Amino acid sequence: MRFEGVHHVTCITGDAPGNVTFYTGVMGLRLVKKTINQDDPTVYHLFYADEHGSPGADITFFEYPGASSGRAGDGMVHTITFRVGSEEALDFWESRLATHGVTTSRRDGTLRFDDPERLGLELAVSATGDAPLVARHPDIPSELALQGFDGVRAYASDPERSRALLEQVLGFSPRGADAWGVRGADRGGSYAYDAPPADLGVPGAGTVHHVAWASTMEDHAAWQRRVTEAGMRATPAIDRFWFRSVYFREPSGVLFELATLGPGFAVDEELEHLGETLVLPPTFEHRRTEVEKILTPLPDPRAGWAG
Repeated sequence: MRFEGVHHVTCITGDAPGNVTFYTGVMGLRLVKKTINQDDPTVYHLFYADEHGSPGADITFFEYPGASSGRAGDGMVHTITFRVGSEEALDFWESRLATHGVTTSRRDGTLRFDDPERLGLELAVSATGDAPLVARHPDIPSELALQGFDGVRAYASDPERSRALLEQVLGFSPRGADAWGVRGADRGGSYAYDAPPADLGVPGAGTVHHVAWASTMEDHAAWQRRVTEAGMRATPAIDRFWFRSVYFREPSGVLFELATLGPGFAVDEELEHLGETLVLPPTFEHRRTEVEKILTPLPDPRAGWAG
């Protein structure tokens, strides 16, 4: 069994309208599902991805309106890395982000910056043959657009605590000091640790809640058994309607999710209309009137687009 790289990365925002504006308007991703946090249905769960809502391109956010700023620390993901196709793409993004007032740092085939809530992001020139997962945007040529996740970096004071789980249980392969990769039949991804800052981490706006690794539907139950037998206190499989999920904390403290590749976001919306309206899983539909009164009004990210 092997994971198909990163399935999604879920983060926290205190400003859903601003979040939509940045990730769709600036970064060129598509809002593919506007729904609620199924563990707290009073708040949004927003999903941004490629044009098809593919696993591997999906950065998601829980909105807690007005949440104070967080800070990544020991046991937390601090950087999310997206792939791009070339140094020319990095040139494009360096210029585009500067136009939008975003400070960047470029070196060794990467471009590092923060989102408006100081979530650490990075663009890296991809050396894989994985299919590019690209969203459509009128101002971003497809060959220069984001192509899905490469991986994430986390802080860990003792990375060796996680080595046995990563290599012997989860099937990750070492890629140098404190770095690993995993590759399935179609996609791969990376996971790495850095020494933590002195200050303790603080969950809040601009921090990562969890990282999900992509499992086939057929292997999901076996993965749940495997991590449970390894002593990880994994949850049972939870039906999220668009995918199934298992959660546990790996030994360094990062919350992992194992998420299935299907059924996918088009199971309840037509592909061309993903993300346009509030969609609730069937088990939450009876609460629609309640949650619609609470949720923050959001801009239509593709209003005025031609075609």
